[in-house]
Amino acid sequence: MPDFADFDTRHYRTVDVATGYDRWSSTYEDTVLDAMDLDLLDGLTRPDWAAVSRAADLGCGTGRTGAWLRGRGVPRVDGVDLSPGMLERARTRGCHSTLTRGDVRDTGLPSGAYDLVVSSLIDEHLPDLAPYYAEARRLAAPGGCCVLVAYHPQFMMVSGMPTHFTDASGEDVAISTHLHLLSDHTRAAMAAGWVLAELREAVVDDGWIAAKPKWERFRGHPVSAALVWTVPA
Repeated sequence: MPDFADFDTRHYRTVDVATGYDRWSSTYEDTVLDAMDLDLLDGLTRPDWAAVSRAADLGCGTGRTGAWLRGRGVPRVDGVDLSPGMLERARTRGCHSTLTRGDVRDTGLPSGAYDLVVSSLIDEHLPDLAPYYAEARRLAAPGGCCVLVAYHPQFMMVSGMPTHFTDASGEDVAISTHLHLLSDHTRAAMAAGWVLAELREAVVDDGWIAAKPKWERFRGHPVSAALVWTVPA
């Protein structure tokens, strides 16, 4: 499996996930574009969001995904995140039924209780994908789905850019970043019993370049991907 360190062109000081997102939490909403994740969710043909009665939002962050799900009629969304700072932002937003500080690989949520397990922009922080997909499978009810939005590995390789934020002093700080090919996702998910139902990729287009003019050199490159997994009913 390729190592992100072989592609890293930024060489920022790196912190662990909980520390990084705690420090990023106050400005996260200002720096992550909907085009990265929520617009991809909008374009999926499945699941039928209105048919989801209970969702597990793993790596729920500030609650953006939870708010999106509530806007599509999902009545109950349980969130889990490592960062107290991000959880506090999600709590203020008020879109989750419960919020728990925990690891997406070992959530403590009830087995077989969720029509949908969803995660957005977290997989690059996991050294190994297998525990995540196994936990998602444990949580899923028969016929349930897992939807994961990922920072695209191709963009990570071509840009050399880790997940990072600018702290209060103006320093760019990286959060521990790992590179997973789409085939790595497929192998780990299938081993856990998931079946791929849909894959969509977002590319750097006019909208992205309007927001980030320096990204003109990345025009046409995939920047994020949404994978939809299902289990038999």
